[in-house]
Amino acid sequence: MTAIMANGRREWLKAAAAAGGALALTGCERVISRVSQELGQTIPEHISVAAGAEIDPAFHLLARATYGVWPGDLDRARSMSAEAWIEEQLAPERIDDTLCDLRARRFETLHHDPGTCYEYKKPVLREEITRHTLLRAVYSQRSLFEVMVGFWTDHLNINLEKGDSIYLKPADDRAVIRAHALGKFHDLIRASAVSPAMLVYLDGKENKKAKPGDIPNENYARELLELHTLGVHGGYTQSDVYEVARCLTGWRLRAKWRKGTVYFDPALHDDGEKFVLGHRIPAGGGVSDLDRVVEIVCNHPSTARHIATKLSQKFVSENPPAALIDRVAKVFASNGGDIKAMLREVLHSDEFKAARGAKFKRPFHFIASCLRATAADTHAHKPLVEYLLRMGQAPFQHPTPDGYPDEAAPWLGTLLWRWNFALAIAANQVPSVKVETQRLINAIGARNPARLLPHFIGRAGTEAELKSLSDFAAGVSAGKDELIGLILASPAFQRY
Repeated sequence: MTAIMANGRREWLKAAAAAGGALALTGCERVISRVSQELGQTIPEHISVAAGAEIDPAFHLLARATYGVWPGDLDRARSMSAEAWIEEQLAPERIDDTLCDLRARRFETLHHDPGTCYEYKKPVLREEITRHTLLRAVYSQRSLFEVMVGFWTDHLNINLEKGDSIYLKPADDRAVIRAHALGKFHDLIRASAVSPAMLVYLDGKENKKAKPGDIPNENYARELLELHTLGVHGGYTQSDVYEVARCLTGWRLRAKWRKGTVYFDPALHDDGEKFVLGHRIPAGGGVSDLDRVVEIVCNHPSTARHIATKLSQKFVSENPPAALIDRVAKVFASNGGDIKAMLREVLHSDEFKAARGAKFKRPFHFIASCLRATAADTHAHKPLVEYLLRMGQAPFQHPTPDGYPDEAAPWLGTLLWRWNFALAIAANQVPSVKVETQRLINAIGARNPARLLPHFIGRAGTEAELKSLSDFAAGVSAGKDELIGLILASPAFQRY
């Protein structure tokens, strides 16, 4: 997909998006699809593919730093240096994403404050944030940004189904995760700590000292240390959990006027002296106790190592080399938790370059990569989202605070549903999803599996892979749809 559009086109598209609200839903979507395709969000006339025995380095970078390689993206990445591509992605505000906006920004609940979201029914809120997330993953040109949005969404997991979280998560997605996905880790944690959705999900709004002898609610304090910052082996004690919980007493949610907004009630705050991770927090700190806690935990060396480990696991392998973790942790410490600086260290590392094809796609990544590899046209309606539910990774529905796992083992049981989806999408049997398989085949110039397979996996097929595809193709008389479905279902496509 073309990274930058002319200013004239951009202004025209904004006008088209504004006018779209006057159209019926399906009519509006048809217009958006047609406009997007006419302006380049489709399959190019010619696509080059990787031909080497090993995964192409540019393909590897795209596969890890996006949700899958869109037709033509490999050509563009090869025309740039890896450094140039990474730097472009690390400045998402400079990348025109209007074509994606046409599909994704029309969900009004994503732009409301929490109080307004209470006026909507839960199924509407759930549907809109889910569709928005999937469409951004598939169509955004700010691909690395979207990958990091997914990373931090898991790191600071909030389950829509608990309490009022479903009314509050849209604002959290916008003002916490997306606002800080490529910023400073400290700012991300500070914003999350007073997010209305987080205060509900981890019971922070119940953490108060109304009278002498009241015991603080430790739920958020425990996850702040165990999951969000230091890590389970980060060196904190139960006393630290208790003291952090004391520091965070008094944060409340409004229930009537400006419903769902956060305020600090000093009358419900434990204003005594505290000791957190060896640091004394004097009595009388009031609202500033929160900032002191965030400063202490974000500056702790265990936090640097915990975040370095998780980023290395995300982009390199389940068990990344200790040397890489050490270097990324050092970057965290020396750059004040700058997320962009850590990503540069990871994505330019020899460990990253050597880890081609080492990771297993989670269901969300698998479905998004299928849609991207085939340049599918969709607006992510229920028939598509149902596949995510069946595979166990519907966005924002993981029940525990640790977020969806990023290891292969928990997802191996989803293979049957993956095969079903792969064959269905290639045959245009997923309602609301359209794939032009013949156009893709023509663009690749693929008259045989040996030419077609590399588009999807970034390398030439092995002898065994090609034999399986050739044997299958020999028995297929209904065109190449089934062949593309088999490739999407293949073991090689499950990895990236």
